[in-house]
Amino acid sequence: MITFVKRPEPSKIWTIATPILAVVLTMILGGLLFAAMGKDPVAAIRTIFWDPLFNEQFAGYSRPQLLVKAGPLILIAIGLSLGFKAGIWNIGAEGQYIMGALTGAAVGLALYPLDAWWIFPLMVIAGAFGGFLWAMIPALLKTKFNTNEILVSLMLVYVAEQILASAALGFLRNPEGNGFPGSRNLSQIPAMSNPELITGTGAHWGVVAAFASVVAAYVLINKHMLGFQIRLTGESPRAARFAGVKDKLLVVFCLGTAGALAGLAGLFEVTGPAGQISIDFGAGYGFTAIIVAFLGRLNPIGILLAGLLLALTFIGGELAQFMLGLPSAAIQVFQGMLLMILLAMDILVNYRVMIVKKESA
Repeated sequence: MITFVKRPEPSKIWTIATPILAVVLTMILGGLLFAAMGKDPVAAIRTIFWDPLFNEQFAGYSRPQLLVKAGPLILIAIGLSLGFKAGIWNIGAEGQYIMGALTGAAVGLALYPLDAWWIFPLMVIAGAFGGFLWAMIPALLKTKFNTNEILVSLMLVYVAEQILASAALGFLRNPEGNGFPGSRNLSQIPAMSNPELITGTGAHWGVVAAFASVVAAYVLINKHMLGFQIRLTGESPRAARFAGVKDKLLVVFCLGTAGALAGLAGLFEVTGPAGQISIDFGAGYGFTAIIVAFLGRLNPIGILLAGLLLALTFIGGELAQFMLGLPSAAIQVFQGMLLMILLAMDILVNYRVMIVKKESA
């Protein structure tokens, strides 16, 4: 008989090994999924993980896109990880990402066609503030009325999407766009654009902010008293209260920080790769960042590596759709499979699997 025995403390070896095993198992099960769809599983896995980096036919385009895709994922996941460590479950980063893009772009479009150096920093501040304010709705409802932040933050995503559609069709629509939805192209004004900083790398200010957030989060979690309070609250809320941790302020800090970082990700995206507000601007980064946060074990360095890996699946998935005719839904299932397998394998971190002989009657 197989039984699970709880470990005295989480296994450090399995904590490191389970993400690696989850990726390997996802490749195997994903290959079976692609085979069931009538596609060559080896070719599909190679196209997703190998060709974007090492096939010279595609690498010239794919390598720079790796940082472009990874930047917002890392930035959002770092913010989410702080709350997740404290047991504060912000599932609405997608909405905060959208609202950050809307508020930042609105500031720039209000000043159009002015071209001054201070406009982009002002848009960055507005983007962070927009995401922060959107995250304050579940934060204040949680602290004042003890509502469930999971449900509130998630429902606000759909509200943000409706506001985005209204902006693209209405108050931010390009007056010179002949009635087509979408705002003006921000890249037309240098002071409102977020160009590539080093040619051929894909690195823009959003990527710089993502790497800076990794360093800041690492210092906060491991070297600062606030980081200790976050970890303590997540591990033992009752002990945290006895230690004098102000749980309501912690909720506001974690949700506010996550919202601000998600808003920044939205701002850097709308001023960079996207270039404008459009109906389909929400690309699912806020939801995918949840996978990144857990795949990275809520550790800033792990999130950096997980963000690059998930970005690779985005790029490889697009390549597989083009080269092999795989549907986009199959790629989304493949990414979701990675999170489900990782969560399932978490049992090995906290429990030992033992085989016990069944006692005879």
